[in-house]
Amino acid sequence: MQAKRASEIINSPDTIEVLYNNAPVWIDSVDENKQVAGIRLLETGSVLQVPVSELREAGRIPLH
Repeated sequence: MQAKRASEIINSPDTIEVLYNNAPVWIDSVDENKQVAGIRLLETGSVLQVPVSELREAGRIPLH
């Protein structure tokens, strides 16, 4: 993923599934200059800083 897209996801009114190492994450922040994202693993709540290139967009999550 590119940093610009990660920023768009943060600002999107839609819920968009993002994966890091095949695990679902929430993007908390993006530093477009450093190309890193602050993420939270949804399964454990762990907070990490990772290269945005290691994030993968999986698609929109439909709202019920």
